[in-house]
Amino acid sequence: MSTSGPDPTRESALRPLRRLLDAMDADIARLYAARGVTGVRPRFSIALIRLHHLGPMTVKALAAEVDVTHSAMSQTVTAMRTEGLVETAPGHDARTRDVRLTERGRALVPFLEDEWRATERAFAALEAEVPYALTRVVDDMAAALGRRSFLDRITVELAELDER
Repeated sequence: MSTSGPDPTRESALRPLRRLLDAMDADIARLYAARGVTGVRPRFSIALIRLHHLGPMTVKALAAEVDVTHSAMSQTVTAMRTEGLVETAPGHDARTRDVRLTERGRALVPFLEDEWRATERAFAALEAEVPYALTRVVDDMAAALGRRSFLDRITVELAELDER
């Protein structure tokens, strides 16, 4: 395995996508600030909306609903609890905690739902401005990865580097 050569982290095909998504989230956060919505991060929205529609649930169930890891949702719940958006209580057994909206969290849901809908519409309009839709690219890449996993692709590339 070679460690010589220039720093490979200086170039990345994925970094621009991450920057784009981060910039869009930052704009949503600026919208919240402009509307006087404090203590809410864009990543909280889906969890708060799901809790509103589905009622109290465990961190594990909420993580599954939002499609993130248990660890990520646990950190999000802690942050939302700190902001007074949710509260937790012992679950049906000693190993679980139920998460429920506070009055403040419930009061924010109508705005968050409107923002979610507006964001989806704004994204659709943005996609219409470019000759190819990001949603199509994502679907096509997911299909390609269904045919051959990213792990397999990386493993082949590493094997080729090892042969050098």
